[in-house]
Amino acid sequence: MGACLFSRNTSFSLRSGTFHKLGLCSRWITAKNNCFCYTFSNVSGVSLLEDTDYSSSNCESNSENESDVPRQSIDHGRRIKLFSCVARVAKSLNWSVARKIRFTGAVKKYGFDNSIMGFKIILHIYSRAEMELEVCAFLRDLICYYREAGLDLFGMFYTVFDCPHEVEGSVVLADALIKVFASSIMLENAVDAFTQAKKIGVQPGIRASNFLLKCLVESNEKEFIVTLFEEMKNHGPVPTVYTYTIMMNFYCNRHCGQDGVRMEQATDILEEMEAAGIKPSIVTYGTYILGLCRVGLIEVALNFIHELQRNGQPLNCYCYNSIISAFVNRGEPYKALQVFDEMKTCWIAPDVYSYSILIDGFCRFGDVDKGLSLFEEMEKCNTKPSLVTYSSLLKGLCKRGLMDTSFDLFRKVGNSGYKYDQHAYNILIAGFCTHGDMESAHGLLEEMIKNNLSPNIASYESLVLGFCKIGSFRKAFKYFDFMAKAGIFPNTFICNHVIDGYCNEGLMEDALKLTDEMKKHGTIPNTITYSMIINMLCKNRKIEKALELIPVMLKCNMFPNVVTYSMLIDGFARQENLRKVVMVYSSMLKGGVTPDSVTFTIFINVLSTTGRVKEAYNLFKEMILKGLNPDKISYTSMIAGFCRSKDMRAAWELFQEMAQRDILPSVVTYTCLIDGFFKVNRMDMAIMLVEEMSHKKLCPDPVTYSVLIRGYGKLGFVDRAQQLYDEVRRKGVILDTFTFKT
Repeated sequence: MGACLFSRNTSFSLRSGTFHKLGLCSRWITAKNNCFCYTFSNVSGVSLLEDTDYSSSNCESNSENESDVPRQSIDHGRRIKLFSCVARVAKSLNWSVARKIRFTGAVKKYGFDNSIMGFKIILHIYSRAEMELEVCAFLRDLICYYREAGLDLFGMFYTVFDCPHEVEGSVVLADALIKVFASSIMLENAVDAFTQAKKIGVQPGIRASNFLLKCLVESNEKEFIVTLFEEMKNHGPVPTVYTYTIMMNFYCNRHCGQDGVRMEQATDILEEMEAAGIKPSIVTYGTYILGLCRVGLIEVALNFIHELQRNGQPLNCYCYNSIISAFVNRGEPYKALQVFDEMKTCWIAPDVYSYSILIDGFCRFGDVDKGLSLFEEMEKCNTKPSLVTYSSLLKGLCKRGLMDTSFDLFRKVGNSGYKYDQHAYNILIAGFCTHGDMESAHGLLEEMIKNNLSPNIASYESLVLGFCKIGSFRKAFKYFDFMAKAGIFPNTFICNHVIDGYCNEGLMEDALKLTDEMKKHGTIPNTITYSMIINMLCKNRKIEKALELIPVMLKCNMFPNVVTYSMLIDGFARQENLRKVVMVYSSMLKGGVTPDSVTFTIFINVLSTTGRVKEAYNLFKEMILKGLNPDKISYTSMIAGFCRSKDMRAAWELFQEMAQRDILPSVVTYTCLIDGFFKVNRMDMAIMLVEEMSHKKLCPDPVTYSVLIRGYGKLGFVDRAQQLYDEVRRKGVILDTFTFKT
């Protein structure tokens, strides 16, 4: 280890001559008037110079013979075998020989010290011959061993550079080490190699330095990037236009600091280039324009392009595409079109991306006709559309409901030399499902499978949603099962639609089972999931079971919202279980959930129905104080309560208030008031309300007719009651048994 690799006191020399042509590099390498000189401890120089071909049988150690030979002799023999291979590489630079040497295998045969010595010799030989690819290959092998053995990679630099001041190929070796570390995402080691090389007087090359800088930018290593760039500017290697472009890309990247700050730094890069006499390339300008667009400075970017045009600077469609895309993303496709037209007037031909960005923008914002006209222009200009272009048009046509046109375009894609892919099929399947043509959607799925394309989650989700939308829940369940069998478990949104289907079909056990399956597959049920189940349980009068789901939700860190609580309150209200209504309402308030107008209305209704009109009215006033506007149902519930308690003055005042608030009374509102006035023997008011209903063209329902017939009978107007009864029967209105008896 201590021996200098390139000592002047040589016992072995490789004289000038022409080496064999290497298959890997495909070049002739001639070393003229140079001597590679080595001194190896315990290794005879004569033996290394011999052209003896050590076969694999000679290189392998014989355990029987070794038992009779002293240890020192065995080690000596092993070193000779190893360095004979090294000598063959040194004499020929033959990569086919060198590539067979693996460091891990060498360590097992010859030990670490001997192996590292041999590898260093080969590395320096190839470095002096400027065979960087071969050097990189050996370094990767060495790094791989270090990593697997848990050795210090930061110390590897000094292991490789034993006597660097004696080696002409040190720059090649340093560059290779930096590149191998950087390409292996071992960036700290790469930066350390760059630093250590400079400490020993080796200046890394600009290409290796740029490569390291580029890798640091891709990994967003901000501190290293800035430090390395400053080091290059101050102490070399001198930055090139490519170096500055890498830094421009760094500052224009989304992940580099605040928008304003990073664009100021990007502008500084342009100024530094000008000061250094380095002309920015078209890529530098394009990156800067993209950065401006990313932070929303689209107009600034456009002005910058105009300035470049005036100064005769190079521009290409990439520069314009950034601005076109930015306007489209901001929802201004027609401004993007103006830039597109400007680009053409500057004799810059739009490429497929220029057209695709615009077509996607117009289709996305509903102007499919403009998208189609651009598509036709694209074909006239012999610009072949990409699959992205076709996909944008397909989406736009499907969104507009032009399914026949989209299907024709879909077939055109196949005839244009493109193979149908999953994405194209999924767009069309989703389009047919959205517009209820489930037969066509199903046909496309079968065609997709015949074309050896496996349906993915998007394919099945569209069909599940489509069948749910038209109420064919059983077919939706079928495709949902297909997904499960294919090992695809959908997201919460799709599961919620299926659960809603189960609820509509009355399959409550299946709905609850699916919530458990969701948890097992890592798909978390949300508040909507449980709310749908709670709603259906309440409708099926299984209120207690619905109430049991609240603790389950809380356990999963899901907090019931006002809709969930309102469902429970309504369920108990239908059972006239006032105690449970109050309990749920109190739980809602304790949970920090503010009641909405629906909650108040349900509670007001149940209080009114159970005769607690005063409490209901207090709640009604509280609702108004909280800024919630009572609706038709709220007023009707309160009016009904006052009518039941025969407080017609309060009921009439609320009726008048409805008119002041421009809330139109319903048939139910009128029916409650008519019934109330009959109860207090105010037939005049009842008749007036009937006439008002007729004037407002509100048709009485069976309950209204029943109230009127019973009211006339109660007040002794039997003939009028009989006349109305006969009229109702002629209209085919079915009345209840009590009214018939009356």
